[in-house]
Amino acid sequence: MSSTRGSGSVTPGEELRSDPETVPTHVPAPPAQDPAPEGPASEEPSAILPPSATASPSEPDDEQDEEHPEFAQEAALLAGGAGAVVGPSPFVGFGPKDALDGLLTLGKKTLTNPRAVISAAPRTAASLFRIGTGRSAIAPDRSDKRFRDMAWEDTRLLKAVMQLYLFAGGEIDNFVESLGLPEKDVERVEFVVHLIREGLAPTNNLVLNPAALRKAKETRGESLARGLGNLIHDMRTNHGMPSQVNRKPYKVGENLAVTPGSVIYRDDIMEVIHYQPQTAQVGARPLLVIPPQVNKYYALDLAPGRSMYEYLIKHGIQLYGVSWRNPTAKERDWNFDTYAEAALRAIDVTRSVSRSPDVNIMGGCAGGMMVSILTALLASRGEKKINSTTMLVTLLDSRVDAEILLFASPQTVKVAKMQSSQKGYLDGWRMAQVFAWLRPNELVWNYWVNNYLMGNDPPSFDILAWNADTTRLPAALHHQLLDIVTENQLAKPGAVNILDTPIDIGRIGTDTYVVAGLTDHITPWSGCYHTTHMVAGDCRFVLCSSGHVQTLVATPKHKGMYYFTNPENPASHEDWLKGAQRQDGSWWVDWVEWLTPRSGPSKRAPRTLGSRKYPVIEPAPGSYIHT
Repeated sequence: MSSTRGSGSVTPGEELRSDPETVPTHVPAPPAQDPAPEGPASEEPSAILPPSATASPSEPDDEQDEEHPEFAQEAALLAGGAGAVVGPSPFVGFGPKDALDGLLTLGKKTLTNPRAVISAAPRTAASLFRIGTGRSAIAPDRSDKRFRDMAWEDTRLLKAVMQLYLFAGGEIDNFVESLGLPEKDVERVEFVVHLIREGLAPTNNLVLNPAALRKAKETRGESLARGLGNLIHDMRTNHGMPSQVNRKPYKVGENLAVTPGSVIYRDDIMEVIHYQPQTAQVGARPLLVIPPQVNKYYALDLAPGRSMYEYLIKHGIQLYGVSWRNPTAKERDWNFDTYAEAALRAIDVTRSVSRSPDVNIMGGCAGGMMVSILTALLASRGEKKINSTTMLVTLLDSRVDAEILLFASPQTVKVAKMQSSQKGYLDGWRMAQVFAWLRPNELVWNYWVNNYLMGNDPPSFDILAWNADTTRLPAALHHQLLDIVTENQLAKPGAVNILDTPIDIGRIGTDTYVVAGLTDHITPWSGCYHTTHMVAGDCRFVLCSSGHVQTLVATPKHKGMYYFTNPENPASHEDWLKGAQRQDGSWWVDWVEWLTPRSGPSKRAPRTLGSRKYPVIEPAPGSYIHT
């Protein structure tokens, strides 16, 4: 069961909960809530990590941030967190009724189990007395940046408020777990309580935030005026949520998605982009990237020096990529058949232009799901158009207690389908909001303090700009995704039928490369590992040290990155990790070493892009990425 304990929470019999001496990975920090943020946030290590999985306390936590400060603001979006709170699915949603149901469950169980309250009373009274008299040892974890301002330690009243908040947060966690609720109910109640607790943090209150008050005094109220302006702007343009990024410095096609290439094919659903080789020799067999339909593709083509596409072509990989069109209500009927047909066309275009009988194929998250379906579909047809398959942070078997399934029930799924049917699509911004509330301190209240109380602009970073560039999901595809995930259909041969073909993941006989994130709370790595035993071909599993998105953008420049490899795939993910070896650096290096021999013999790089049949239409990144 996932825990929702906050920084500084207290367990029975102890007042001080200190953070661990080691952490599983260097995780870059989100925008801090005090004037002088620095260093990455620590995380609780997994109980099953081998000694090599944890970083030594002597390692310099701030090294990566000093050389590459852009990493310092990405964490909440990217990291995941080993102790991340469980929550709702972005495809299902979460509303006031879900919150009320959680509180009602807590209230009813409390009334029927008064002994839990009575047993906690003496400890609570003693702790409150020590807080009131200034003798309490309660302190926030070192990873909790909210209370770094010295006023929280030096001012007696503020220190008491902080300690009371931390104590109450720990007590409510302990109380919920002592009620004897079913595990699923515990997780749901903890999620709701976690939302409330993070919202009530004293740092979110202007009157109690010493840094905000000091800045207001120093600027003679100008910071408050700017903060009010930011609030009004977000109410008008960001659906009432604090902006996570200032997108103004970033322009797609100017400093994002600028890897040289050309659109060589376009239809109503997608564009196919052929990228310009940057080596004299390339592998004869190309790589085709199928991005998820729920995001724009350029998370893989960020600013130069941070782009996976750039990295691939600099290492002699022939590269082609799909860019999906952003659907509207008119495209409400687009479903897996629609996208599978389009992806098959992309495969044929790539084969034709490269003059290769088959391709290597890669997809991440929902794109990885599509890649698995395509590979299994072609295998069932007996068509050998795919040579190898790469899936990044992709959950094919949803038996794991993934956070995004917590609030999925027949009723909530039905409501979610009704909502997207009414509009014809699922809004991208609604999915983004659900993801934000999975980590409210880092992705909501952090920016509340930064943007409104401090009057600062949100940070400007490429991956955050990409995250804010949301897309819509057609209603029909949304419905199918819900069924596939909630009913675990891909783990059941024939349960999914695409293009009149029953899909059996066990038919995948290609060499397969599977990447997961150690702290991924969206597609847990333990679930991603199941893929190794679902496919029939040789499968290499690699575990990156980071969370969901950061695993995708694991540039070798990121000095805090590492990954695990194991030539064997034992029955359990725990046994895999026990036998794994830690490798410093980015898994991109390992993947290119794996991909290169599967790219066939070297040949002279083509001088021109496209072909007579598929001539250049326009320069990359094309038109669909701008819609």
